[in-house]
Amino acid sequence: MSYEVIGITVLWTFLYGYLIVASIDFGAGFFNYYASVTGKGHVVQKVINRYLSPVWEVTNVFLIFFYVGLVGFFPSLAYYYGTALLVPGSIAIILIALRGSYYAFHHYGNKGRLGYQLLYGATGLLIPASLSIVLTISEGGYIKLNGTNVSLDYGALFTSFYSWAVVLLAVVSVLYISACFLTFYAHKAGDEGAFRILRKYALFWSTPTILASFLVFWAMSDHNSEHFAKMLDVSWLFVLSFLFFVGAVYFIWKKKRLGLSFIFVMLQFATAFYGYGAAHLPYLLYPHVTIYDSFTNDTMAITLIISFLAGLCLLVPSLYLLMRLFLFDNEYVQGKK
Repeated sequence: MSYEVIGITVLWTFLYGYLIVASIDFGAGFFNYYASVTGKGHVVQKVINRYLSPVWEVTNVFLIFFYVGLVGFFPSLAYYYGTALLVPGSIAIILIALRGSYYAFHHYGNKGRLGYQLLYGATGLLIPASLSIVLTISEGGYIKLNGTNVSLDYGALFTSFYSWAVVLLAVVSVLYISACFLTFYAHKAGDEGAFRILRKYALFWSTPTILASFLVFWAMSDHNSEHFAKMLDVSWLFVLSFLFFVGAVYFIWKKKRLGLSFIFVMLQFATAFYGYGAAHLPYLLYPHVTIYDSFTNDTMAITLIISFLAGLCLLVPSLYLLMRLFLFDNEYVQGKK
């Protein structure tokens, strides 16, 4: 396996980690606000806050690793993406900052303010929508090159069916992943009231998620037929993804083996995510940049691979300890400490 493939695989793994961890966080914000305006906030907020309190600080670590590594492994990407993503990237950073400010107001201010909850819930949907633009742009057709100038064609972006299909998938996937995890967490906490509500959320958002996935496939076939053909070559990964989806929804519907159900959710997105990424190779930005013509030198590549693997080996056990000591500690999860 070449350094280029190892490098992009490591980065893709960090991005997958962010997809799962951030989705739970983002979706929890939306459900926190939605439950409040529907009069059910007092039922589900205890479970949501018990999860968020020890976790929210580490959510963006995966994203930081990914973007730093992307520029480190593939320096020329900064030339193409730097200018093109200046506006959408700045919006995403502002939204992340606003989301972080919520925690300060929530923990040190008036916890009952609905405005803070609205800010928290809205950013939970807007951040994944804005970040999904990166994957959309990578399919080609949205960046204009004029000599040495690079610009984003906003007209093509905002009128593209594929672009909006990806945004829709990003938003509903966040809600589905989060609802599935919170359903499991409420069950483990023994909070029957929160469990019933969150289980309904998980079952409800499962249908839009699978429909949006098929919609993206359809839009991809028209927007980038070459990538779509390569996705068909690894179609077994997407079939596995669908089977994991069926298994996860089945266990939630039957109210049993909810821990295994969420593992199926993670495997559902892992198989689809890595299948999409494998089919996208060798392009990082179709058709301008590949992993081969934009890669750093071998010395830097080896250093970065070792550093990022070490970071991954440190980050994963840290998350495990966090879950072991806090999230899944019997007394903590039940609100006794």
